[in-house]
Amino acid sequence: MNSIDCVASTASTDTASASSASSTRRVLTACCAMSLGAVLLYFAGFSSMPVLHNAAHDTRHTAAFPCH
Repeated sequence: MNSIDCVASTASTDTASASSASSTRRVLTACCAMSLGAVLLYFAGFSSMPVLHNAAHDTRHTAAFPCH
């Protein structure tokens, strides 16, 4: 095995590793965004402040999400 083969092998391994890390990061970011959205909707939906609750309720109706 010469030095060119070794460098090419290392480059392909680095590319695969970077692609895997990028994919993992995208999934983690999506999960965090969905969790934050769910928490915000939960607290707005069960809020005791009528204005906040009504805004969340109207948003659900606008998105055609059945809520009652």
